[in-house]
Amino acid sequence: MNMDVPFYGFFEQLIPDWALIVALILTILHFGFYGYGIRMWIAASAVFLYGCGAGIALWIVLAVVLVIFGLPFVRRVLSSGIMKMLEALHFLPTISKTEQEAIDAGTTWIEGELFSGRPDFKRILAEDYPGLTADEQAFIDGPTQEVCDATVDWEVFQRRDLSPQTWELLKKHRFFGMIIPKEYGGLGFSASANSAVVGKMSSANAVLGITVMVPNSLGPAELLIHYGTEEQKNYYLPRLASHEEIPAFALTEPNAGSDAGAMEARGEIFKGEDGRLQIRLNWSKRYITLAPISTVLGLAFKLYDPENLLGRGASLGVTCALIPTDKPGVDNGHRHDPLGIPFYNGPTYGHDVIVDLEKSVIGGVAGVGRGWRMLMESLAAGRGISLPAVGTFGTKKVARVAGAHSVVRKQFGLSIGRFEGIEEPLARIGGYSYLLEAARCYTNGALNKGAKPAVVTAIMKYNATELFRQAIDDGMDILGGNAISRGPRNALAHAYINTPIGITVEGANILTRTLIIFGQGAIRSHPWVLKEINALAANDVKAFDSAFWCHIGMIFQNTFRSVLLSLTRGHLAGSPVGGPSARYFRKLAWASASFSIMADMSLGLMGGTLKRKEMITGRFADILSWMYLASATLVRFESEGRRKEDLPLFNWAMDTAFYQMQVAFDNLFTSLRLPIISWFLRGPVGIWSRMNRLSAGPRDKDVHLVAQILQTPGEHRDRLTDGIYVPESPERPVGRLDRAMAASVKAEDFSATVKKAVKAKTLPRGDLNTQLKTAVELGLISADQSDLIKYAEELRDDAVQVDSFTLEEYLRTAIH
Repeated sequence: MNMDVPFYGFFEQLIPDWALIVALILTILHFGFYGYGIRMWIAASAVFLYGCGAGIALWIVLAVVLVIFGLPFVRRVLSSGIMKMLEALHFLPTISKTEQEAIDAGTTWIEGELFSGRPDFKRILAEDYPGLTADEQAFIDGPTQEVCDATVDWEVFQRRDLSPQTWELLKKHRFFGMIIPKEYGGLGFSASANSAVVGKMSSANAVLGITVMVPNSLGPAELLIHYGTEEQKNYYLPRLASHEEIPAFALTEPNAGSDAGAMEARGEIFKGEDGRLQIRLNWSKRYITLAPISTVLGLAFKLYDPENLLGRGASLGVTCALIPTDKPGVDNGHRHDPLGIPFYNGPTYGHDVIVDLEKSVIGGVAGVGRGWRMLMESLAAGRGISLPAVGTFGTKKVARVAGAHSVVRKQFGLSIGRFEGIEEPLARIGGYSYLLEAARCYTNGALNKGAKPAVVTAIMKYNATELFRQAIDDGMDILGGNAISRGPRNALAHAYINTPIGITVEGANILTRTLIIFGQGAIRSHPWVLKEINALAANDVKAFDSAFWCHIGMIFQNTFRSVLLSLTRGHLAGSPVGGPSARYFRKLAWASASFSIMADMSLGLMGGTLKRKEMITGRFADILSWMYLASATLVRFESEGRRKEDLPLFNWAMDTAFYQMQVAFDNLFTSLRLPIISWFLRGPVGIWSRMNRLSAGPRDKDVHLVAQILQTPGEHRDRLTDGIYVPESPERPVGRLDRAMAASVKAEDFSATVKKAVKAKTLPRGDLNTQLKTAVELGLISADQSDLIKYAEELRDDAVQVDSFTLEEYLRTAIH
């Protein structure tokens, strides 16, 4: 605007030129930040033009804009042209049939809010953060505790199997029927209870956890409950609940894992002598948990109908069926050895296995060709329960073990937990324990209600197993020789060995991060992209017009939000609560807006090629993952009443989450190669991002306080590690460490008195017993206090011992 030319309208009499310019800028910023629609922009523009006495040319421009964008039937002409251009350029990603089924299978939950750039925090807070029912808690305190007590970790590895007593208890208490409804003889547990049982058992013994999780995850029971015929449910579900049938599910093949299109297992329909439709099956599957002992095999295969007996063509697609393993042609007689973890796992082969179609295909004839969708829907739920439970409870166990060891183990006359070099990994373990438990409970809240958020469950599977890998590595470092020497005293070694298995199964983490979380999330969770793709596929101009221009409006709004929230460090965003959480809610709004505009920018300039840029999609996945983990942590802190004593854990977790987002953003700015704007991202945007960070990571003060929580016996430490198996017996590794830790802390003040006296040369250096005797004689401590110090030192000495074997014992162990 030319400041030398006065306004000749209504505003001239009331408002000076500079004030009008300021008002105009503020109006634009306000409208952009809050996402006002096109009609509001046009109305505001009309007021401004009228007030300024604008000429006819500007009014004509405004009228043209109103006609083109404000009148739907006119705008659709433009939209139709855009559709033709996008189709000609093959701009939007091509979605294969299996990808489409995977996208359609899941549901969208709060990840859609994070993708929007303007998350509804009231909705996020209103979602369930559930606990357990009285019956579920009683089952965990009773039968689950009983099974854990009966399962000795070292003995399982020596026997290469669970004990007969453990197997009998699993059958007696119907552990394989946790997800089966009560009317079929199961326990009818919620996702929360399923998760809690699997987590506790895994913290006792990896084999026990795996054995129980598999029948209660993706498998025959899960598929039957949702898709089976009544006849199938009535026959199989009671038998599965009572352990009369042992299930396994066969999906993975030598040449087909995540790629269902490469599946080679094959079934052909033919008409039997009795006139009923039969299927002749051939398969070669591997990595199938429980396969060597299974009595009923869930099988995924491609079904063909060469004679078109069903009238649906020759190729019917992926189908799931239940195969009794005593059928002629079934071979389950081999076993894998996954890193020496002795759970039942092996290949399964089928050669010309004949089954009845109606009885065997899950869902009968109606289930033919629906197998991939069944698997994707079931996997979306199961992936959010089992392995996240293992990772979460495993991390909590490491927190309890590493904290106790840091008190008990001494170097240079001090507990090693006093050293800042130890405090840092201790804080990571404790912080991840708090964060993962928040995400586990929050995710289960959605699953309890029947939601199947495929992207969120992929986030949980990937991050729970990866963060546990970091935690167990830290725990191994802290325990040192006590961690690497296997034997009945070792608390961590078998969990450490088992870690890569969780990383690999139910979707390998590399592909989960790069292909599912953002690759599918950009389509499934984005408010408009899937609608645009579907509209293009259906050539539906009306639907495309609605989705496309809403998408443009979202981009426009998030551009304003991203810039303004960055400039104000999130302070322009609202928070649904006050207190310590408020600043993190504002930061999350800032991160979401920046994520959304970067995602849309990448989609807009790279189109369908983006899904092949897996290093880029992986960095977007990291941001989305940590936004979700941060959201869950905020919900936990608020749901639990903003406990003041949890502030160090809460702050550590939130600062870590935003730091991880910051790292991913910086990597995106550096690595994105987008037409026209790459230099801008690497230069001004990247420099500003590094100067104006979301977070620099946890503060040293919080690191120290979190480490202290892990090293202090009592309610706070117990609550942080709640739900893991803590044996009462001091002969078990965790029980031994807990007992030594409690005695050491109790004797700490009296030991400090003795140390001060030694430094002051009041007591002689050297033998502890001599020092204590003299200290009692001098009245520095009492006889009872001296005995307490001796007892604590005895327990310390016992707790830091490692197992050793005679050569004969060692060789016998090796043979097993």
